[in-house]
Amino acid sequence: MLDIRSIRQEPDLVKAKLGRKGVSPTAIDELLAVDEAWRAALAEVERLKALRNSTSEAIAQKKRNKEDASDDIARMREVGDQIQTLDEKVRQHEVTVRDMLLALPNLPHDSVPDGESEADNPVLKTWGDVPQFSFTPRPHFEIAEELGIVDTERAVKITGSRFVLYKGLGARLERALAAFMLDLHVDKHGYTEMFPAFIANEDSLIGTGNLPKFGDEMFKLEGLPYYLIPTAEVPLTNYYRDEILSLNDLPVKFAGYSSCFRSEAGSAGKDTRGLIRLHQFQKVELVNLCLPEHSYEVLETLTRECEEVLEALELPYRRIEICTGDLGAKDAKKYDIEVWLPAANTYREISSCTNFEDFQARRANLRFRRSDTSRPEFVHTLNGSGLAVGRTVAAILENNQEADGSVRIPKALVPYMGGIERITR
Repeated sequence: MLDIRSIRQEPDLVKAKLGRKGVSPTAIDELLAVDEAWRAALAEVERLKALRNSTSEAIAQKKRNKEDASDDIARMREVGDQIQTLDEKVRQHEVTVRDMLLALPNLPHDSVPDGESEADNPVLKTWGDVPQFSFTPRPHFEIAEELGIVDTERAVKITGSRFVLYKGLGARLERALAAFMLDLHVDKHGYTEMFPAFIANEDSLIGTGNLPKFGDEMFKLEGLPYYLIPTAEVPLTNYYRDEILSLNDLPVKFAGYSSCFRSEAGSAGKDTRGLIRLHQFQKVELVNLCLPEHSYEVLETLTRECEEVLEALELPYRRIEICTGDLGAKDAKKYDIEVWLPAANTYREISSCTNFEDFQARRANLRFRRSDTSRPEFVHTLNGSGLAVGRTVAAILENNQEADGSVRIPKALVPYMGGIERITR
């Protein structure tokens, strides 16, 4: 959520920055008009309450002096009615201002490149050699089905489309990858391991910016104010919601493994087969809470930590910078990491690393103090996928496939697979 005081002080600057995300300047004009009405009503009701207090004292004095106070009493009844009406107007304006603020996207950082769509995202680096095959590489879903390590048909029977069942070495590979990623981030990168709840309340989803804008992208529990989490970012970011941390508490680094649930609204026809776009998938999520002056340094470190997973697994990837036209509503700056998928002959997103600055912290009321006597400030929040496990499975199957249909296990993963070096038919 944006700071209303900053919008009041520098409306033209805010309009210019939001304009880079395609937001009309009239959205700010409309917000400021309601905000002005709110403050005017608040000032008037406070004036009337002060008048009521002073007149009440005068009435009491008149009564003690046995003077007639009936006119003052009648006038105060009218003032009381005005106060009641204005109190309701203040409340309505306050709710409207908050709703309008919640609907506004985050301001893009000045370093974010301008662009209209993902086609304008610049490639910042490429790592690893794209594998060369003496045969036509097959897509991961065909490899997995022939190896008998996933079962899509029975997943559809049990639940529905865009679900998958891992079985045998497929289930072990999924589990091994999650354990490998968590160990790397905890032991090498200094994260605290977390296993969050898979259900979150509305306040938590408002805190991370998923509500109210993206409600149709999630699964809501019928008749209850709860949602299945779209990512562990939600419970981990909200861990300290409505709390004030000390300077010694920062930085906070959480690594959480969870299932993620997405309705995939608006994605009909995209990646209907395989492990790329499912309603349920597993992910290791990294969440950082830090001092505002450190957040862009943290973003670079966080992105490298995610890239190290792919390097350890010897999977070719590239890092791209997200332009304004492709930047999410809550993002100030974001990098995507894309892994090479030979069958599609292209790179596909496997991680996003984002700095939200204080956008989420304002919504979640997540603050810190630099000293016992200093005023609370909002932390900066960041998160990154470290990594999406199913997409990593897909990348291993495609990049490490052999002509006989078998798949080589990356060396770093062999100990987690109980010494198994290859999956065969």
